[in-house]
Amino acid sequence: MDMNRIAFAGQGTYPPVKVHGKDPKYARAILSNIGSCNSEISAVSLYFYDSLVTRSQYSQVSECFHRISLVEMHHLDLFGELACLLGADPRLWSYSGNRLGYWTPRCNQYPRGIRPLLSYALSGERAAVEKYRQQTSWIQDRYIVELLDRIILDEETHIDIFQQLLEEFPQEN
Repeated sequence: MDMNRIAFAGQGTYPPVKVHGKDPKYARAILSNIGSCNSEISAVSLYFYDSLVTRSQYSQVSECFHRISLVEMHHLDLFGELACLLGADPRLWSYSGNRLGYWTPRCNQYPRGIRPLLSYALSGERAAVEKYRQQTSWIQDRYIVELLDRIILDEETHIDIFQQLLEEFPQEN
């Protein structure tokens, strides 16, 4: 894999982070994107770990995890700013019912084999795309939807990268 030819984010600029107004329902959804188990902080922390454990044996894979984590960190920042505009406190937490619960590293699995590690990352990216698409189906604020659509482009790019990386490694017996 030629690292100089890989785009780690989708093409195009990000729309401005703005909202039509404060909305508690939308804020809850965005907090979920920040601090639930299926969230940007989960991706950032997992890819940080993955970058470290692959560094000595799979340096290009390690570099991919590192660069993807930077894009995910940008998403985390965008969602944090959006949460503030929606009237929420952007801590690493999310709602479960009517209670707020803090994010924990226990949200992540930590596989060690290269294929399980890449497969787990791939499934996380697919889950993020599904979650964000579901949010775009009911959120009525066009600014939020535009931002979610742009972030989906990045997540789809990550899916492509992880699929390519999986093809480079034979099935483990």
